[in-house]
Amino acid sequence: MLNDADGRTIRYLRLSLTESCQMRCTYCRPDWLTNTPHHDTLQPDEIHWLVSHLVQRHGLRKVRLTGGDPTARADLLEIIRRIASIPGIEDLAMTTNGLTLAHRAHDYAAAGLRRVNVSLDSLDPQRFTRLTGVDAMERVIRGIDAARQAGLGPVKINTVVVRHNNEDELVDLARFAAERSTEIRFIELMPMGPLAEQWADRYVTAAEMRRNLEQHFTGWEPIDQGSDSATRYAVTDPHGNHSTVGFITPMSCNFCDACNRIRITSRAQLYPCLMDKPAGSLMPAFRDRRDPDLLDDLLARGLSHKQPHHPQEGHVVMTHIGG
Repeated sequence: MLNDADGRTIRYLRLSLTESCQMRCTYCRPDWLTNTPHHDTLQPDEIHWLVSHLVQRHGLRKVRLTGGDPTARADLLEIIRRIASIPGIEDLAMTTNGLTLAHRAHDYAAAGLRRVNVSLDSLDPQRFTRLTGVDAMERVIRGIDAARQAGLGPVKINTVVVRHNNEDELVDLARFAAERSTEIRFIELMPMGPLAEQWADRYVTAAEMRRNLEQHFTGWEPIDQGSDSATRYAVTDPHGNHSTVGFITPMSCNFCDACNRIRITSRAQLYPCLMDKPAGSLMPAFRDRRDPDLLDDLLARGLSHKQPHHPQEGHVVMTHIGG
């Protein structure tokens, strides 16, 4: 087993495949940050070895591919196939901006991907463009529908709620999800990196989000959270459509006690916590020769720095870590 300093058992790896993304969401990427390719990223065979080691020696069961956006990797299908082939992996998921799903969802499913979370922060085309830097809202919606048709389910929609940007769209977004029998998760904005100075003016609590939604949705039956980061509810819209609404509350009500995850970046930096500093590089265990004992030592040293609760402000730009 892989345990942190607080005795929490790690079963879940969030693996960032790249810092690149085709979008430039206002809460994720500063204007000055460019999609500069790096030549020291983990390669498919190294990723396969890493995940195999974590599964076989430490009981890892779940992997989520993040970024940037994972679809920016030309070798994404190979990476999916390699991870999906590892005995013991119970869940292989991906968080994506949805831009490639309309024409690649079936390929991802055939390669072994099981689920996708798709970012969708607005249903207004002009607002979507302003928030993301690309005019592609309809393309993302087609991608969500394609993912459902390909069996990449349950498809979940991720919406980061930003005051003065999209907090007035929560009802429309929840109805959109309910019409597709798709779960939606409203995410509290996090103060990350150089964007943290804007956080206080843009932050909306989950309590405020729910108050707005309760005027339009009924039921609100709690769903067992387990180790999920979202507090989830079964709801019904005025047309009788049933759906699941979740709230991810890193700021107003953190879920650190049940945290069972670590993050590893495309350049093998270990982040025991999304909002903390990196806890060292795992790259020495990969290059020259693969050393499983050194990898374990580096993991143990890194996890010894994992705090009982996350800091109040993140240290790095979100796209460098993978949410």
